[in-house]
Amino acid sequence: MVSHPPNHEHLDEHMVKMEVNLDDIPGEWLGYVMDLLFEAGANDVFYTPIYMKKNRPGILLQLLCSHQKVTKMKEILFNETTTLGVRYFPLTVHRLEREYKKVMTEWGTVTVKLGLYNGDVVQNAPEFEECKAMAQLYNVPLKKVYEQVWKALGQI
Repeated sequence: MVSHPPNHEHLDEHMVKMEVNLDDIPGEWLGYVMDLLFEAGANDVFYTPIYMKKNRPGILLQLLCSHQKVTKMKEILFNETTTLGVRYFPLTVHRLEREYKKVMTEWGTVTVKLGLYNGDVVQNAPEFEECKAMAQLYNVPLKKVYEQVWKALGQI
């Protein structure tokens, strides 16, 4: 079961950033590994193209997780990738307060995640899967759905 951070603004001081360099892993495996890491409780997982020794192209896999999940993440990284070592660093994450708001478009309602800093909305993100489903159902461009959401939020 994946547990998410609380929705109130806070400092999460028990986070860990983990990373591995990969230069000999099939690309097909990367999505699978990402899914496993998220299912095991990683807060974020991402890949960056890099150049390694002897100018070999590679991938930098980085993830963010709670300190309690480090052992499970190492298990996945060692068992499911070609890495011979994992680097990890303690860090603090300042998480914004999160609220959810429903906005009306001409095709129906969309949930928007709001990010609040000191009580003020500083970020908003329409739920992609809802926008995608609406665009497909009504055969309209995804960007038009987003435009309707931003219009409803008073941003355009």
